[in-house]
Amino acid sequence: MSNFTRQIKLSSSLIGRLKHRSSSSLICCRRSFTTSEGHRPSLVHKRSLDILHDPWFNKGTAFSMTERDRLDLRGLLPPTVMSPEMQIERFIIVYAYVVQLPKSAERDFKASNIGSVCLACNSLPRIFKRNFRRSLCQPSPGFTKGNKELRFMAGTYAHLVSYIEMFDLKRLEVHARDGPSDPYAVAKWRILNRLHDRNETMYYKVLINNIEEYAPIVYTPTVGLVCQNYGGLFRRPRGMYFSAEDRGEMMSMVYNWPADQVDMIVVTDGSRILGLGDLGVQGIGIAIGKLDLYVAAAGINPQRVLPVMIDVGTNNEKLLKDPLYLGLPQHRLDGDDYLAIIDEFMEAVFTRWPHVIVQFEDFQSKWAFKLLQRYRHTYRMFNDDVQGTAGVAIAGLLGAVRAQGKPMIDFPKQKIVVAGAGSAGLGVVNAARKTMKRMLGNNESAFDSARSQFWVVDAKGLITEARDNIDSDALPFARKIKEIDRQGLREGASLVEVVKQVKPDVLLGLSAVGGLFSKEVLEALKDSTSTRPAIFAMSNPTKNAECTPDEAFSFVGDNIVFASGSPFKDVDLGNGHIGHCNQGNNMYLFPGIGLGTLLSGSRIVSDGMLQAAAECLAAYMTEEEVLRGIIYPKISSIRDITKKIAAAVVREAIEEDLAEGYRDMDARELSKFSQEEIENFVNDNMWYPDYPTLIYKQD
Repeated sequence: MSNFTRQIKLSSSLIGRLKHRSSSSLICCRRSFTTSEGHRPSLVHKRSLDILHDPWFNKGTAFSMTERDRLDLRGLLPPTVMSPEMQIERFIIVYAYVVQLPKSAERDFKASNIGSVCLACNSLPRIFKRNFRRSLCQPSPGFTKGNKELRFMAGTYAHLVSYIEMFDLKRLEVHARDGPSDPYAVAKWRILNRLHDRNETMYYKVLINNIEEYAPIVYTPTVGLVCQNYGGLFRRPRGMYFSAEDRGEMMSMVYNWPADQVDMIVVTDGSRILGLGDLGVQGIGIAIGKLDLYVAAAGINPQRVLPVMIDVGTNNEKLLKDPLYLGLPQHRLDGDDYLAIIDEFMEAVFTRWPHVIVQFEDFQSKWAFKLLQRYRHTYRMFNDDVQGTAGVAIAGLLGAVRAQGKPMIDFPKQKIVVAGAGSAGLGVVNAARKTMKRMLGNNESAFDSARSQFWVVDAKGLITEARDNIDSDALPFARKIKEIDRQGLREGASLVEVVKQVKPDVLLGLSAVGGLFSKEVLEALKDSTSTRPAIFAMSNPTKNAECTPDEAFSFVGDNIVFASGSPFKDVDLGNGHIGHCNQGNNMYLFPGIGLGTLLSGSRIVSDGMLQAAAECLAAYMTEEEVLRGIIYPKISSIRDITKKIAAAVVREAIEEDLAEGYRDMDARELSKFSQEEIENFVNDNMWYPDYPTLIYKQD
């Protein structure tokens, strides 16, 4: 029996068992819906097919019989009422079947005539592939009668198309060189995206219940590949698009969005998506992915989130020459023209939604700091690349100090070499300097003293005061000439030279240059004065990581702490020892920062609130875990992590007298809460993907 046939029989068996369980537990399911009917209902202004086609309210087979009667759905759905748990199980079975089928059948498929036809079809232009597929859907009599294999091919058209797409996806990955280790990552993204388009509540229930498996699909590293090919993957609009052609119209445009309340906006201009460069309008994929995590991790209501793309053109010549590119086919605006568009957007969204929080995402370094300083004292906003990345890195750096068996208060003694002077790199250095300042006495003398703990290296080498036209953001960290003379260094010294002379406690990579931590650089770190040096290869996506954990443990030794921005597998060091790969992912922090800011009602996102978030994350790990080299928690704990970080942010906002309260909870009452009461307050205001009872109300 071929693997292909075996897979079909296996899936039939699973589906049969599911149907049996469905019928045997029907009474129980109905009883649970009787309970849910007692919850506060949601009023809707649509019925029948309109409800089924609305992903915000569609429940699919989970509509109770009473709801089916109220909403004119009886007869439009199969008669069995499924519980949400049964729906999840059904989705997982289908998901596994679709993903696993190509893997097990690929060998048999390639060896058959069908494989030859498919591969031949794959080499044809798209229009011929479309016509070929059409011919399979409506085959002529001669086509279906003579040849058994062709008859089988016509009967399994859907599988054949999936094979064609499978080869397309493999070829896509080779050309994109984005390198997710899972060759079916985009196929998985598409399956999840289709569920998102049909049923938002079930989508988030599946995502939350399987966050460790699906976070790398909806977020980094797969989201990078999705953004690179978003034009081809685009099926239906999600979010809003403001372009340079909309100048003067944005104030009215925001009222096109149907939600009267928006709590969270993630906005990008597509100029620096992860480490992939300028992707133009296709960068909206990162905003969508981030908001998926706001919902799954922080419990932000999905009906109150808004992904936004500000399209001011692109400098990506490949996109400009692509006739199917979905964005403005022009070079990017710059200078005052660019600022005028961002200003207009900010004024428009805060006019309609005064309490919204705006997260800036993947703006090129040139603008990231400028826009942050321009708006942060006026609007509720923050930049995740600058401040979120910095917070996660600070938490990891504090964890690395604990992993050395030292208290976190010893952090100001750490020598840190930083590779990368973009928005992320300098954001981390600034945040680390402020953390050291707080630990050293929180005065100007402490701030100046903390500067000497950093050596920043960019594409031109070590940054010193001797450099011409030094970037103003990097200037505070330029090494003094007398200092580098004593250390045997010079302006523009290479990374390996700096590591050899400084012998740092930490090597921190935020360069977006894959493989920058070469064998020579890593071997130089062996001479570190630290008993347990730390390596942070934080650049995303996977292919841009400065090194892999295998390289780090192999070239430096077993007694290191390793962290990366994208997920890697732990390293087997032999003799039962494991080299832990910690993923320093921003998703640990930004959901809690957003949720804490929302629930505190803080007017701004202060440095103190960001610092509180980072310190809370650093303290989350137990002493036993950090001594084993584990400095970041498991993604599966993200909901609990976010709750604690949000509570820490709320507490800090209260202490800084920034809190103004949330809904019926005013700032005075909030300030009387204990830590436990704040955590309960946060938990009570986190959205969970439970189907609400729907009641029709005519407009």
